[in-house]
Amino acid sequence: MAQHPKGDFDLSRAVWQRAKEDDSGSAVEVAFVDELIGLRNSGEPDGPVLVFTKDEWDAFVGGAQDGEFDVE
Repeated sequence: MAQHPKGDFDLSRAVWQRAKEDDSGSAVEVAFVDELIGLRNSGEPDGPVLVFTKDEWDAFVGGAQDGEFDVE
């Protein structure tokens, strides 16, 4: 279990998902466990996991949809 200030993200219960179109060896994966959302690099499955609350996740996804993270 990953100890986190936002709560415990139970890695043993995480079901990692990625975009269906992405068959690369290193993709972004997301897992929803209880009230927390985890984000990791599939190329490093034992590496770090970013943990978001639902509100943080909604803000992150909204920012991505609005182009806040686009690189010019």
